[in-house]
Amino acid sequence: MAMVSDSMTLLNFSMLLLTILMSSLATTTWADFNTDAEITWGDGRAKILDAGRALDLSLDQYSGSGFQSKNEYLFGRFDMQLKLVPGNSAGTVTTFFLSSQGAGHDEIDFEFLGNATGEPYTVHTNVYAQGKGNKEQQFQLWFDPTATFHTYSIVWNQQRIIFMVDNIPMRVFNNYESIGIPFPKNQPMRVYCSLWNADDWATQGGRVKTDWTKAPFVASYRNFNINGCVSGSTCGSQSTDSFNTQAWQTQGLDANGRNRLRWVQQKHMVYNYCNDRPRFPQGFSEECKRTRF
Repeated sequence: MAMVSDSMTLLNFSMLLLTILMSSLATTTWADFNTDAEITWGDGRAKILDAGRALDLSLDQYSGSGFQSKNEYLFGRFDMQLKLVPGNSAGTVTTFFLSSQGAGHDEIDFEFLGNATGEPYTVHTNVYAQGKGNKEQQFQLWFDPTATFHTYSIVWNQQRIIFMVDNIPMRVFNNYESIGIPFPKNQPMRVYCSLWNADDWATQGGRVKTDWTKAPFVASYRNFNINGCVSGSTCGSQSTDSFNTQAWQTQGLDANGRNRLRWVQQKHMVYNYCNDRPRFPQGFSEECKRTRF
């Protein structure tokens, strides 16, 4: 037992070092918030900084704020570095997600649910296809997401959706249309980010309310990067070598990625819809019986 404990401690330490390394090595060509995004609400509470490289969202008792990508995309890889609201963030929700609009919409969610000082954030993930969700998985991170920036990524291709933190996979949602499970693949989606008050449900089921004496609350975004198919383009059908080399198009998990996913889900998952029998007494959705990879 001591050897198992020592091994898990070493694995935890190794994963923490990998998180720090991947965050520090995240260098690529970033989008410009001035030209690639637009602030959509907040009445001045959202501010573009650092010549378009960064954007802060703020929340007070009167309003939150948000922005969206100017383009819509049909598949791609979407990266955002975030530093979440520090201190007592109870009641607040910081988001980074993809969504189409209208009835029967598709959506791929990262939501970060705040908590009282010293308590961990909850990372809430969900997938909607044709207006139907109920695919929630929740996690608590293995680092302080308010101390520095970390990279949160959504890989969306025709085979699967991968949620990642600093390139470490935390969740895979596979395309199981073959067994009747809807999968988002036909509706272009924009990137949306927001900071808003949800103290009726966000923290400990709504038991802990937002402390407005701590306002304004600020969440920071930077190094926004999209590598995907802009809606209306023909990139998804092109046969050029340059496009065929885009890794996200067929990205899955190799053996190392599967091991990382196991570690995250065994150690840091706090809710899985596939295990919630009181919520789904009629039985779990069919994808719950298939591989998580």
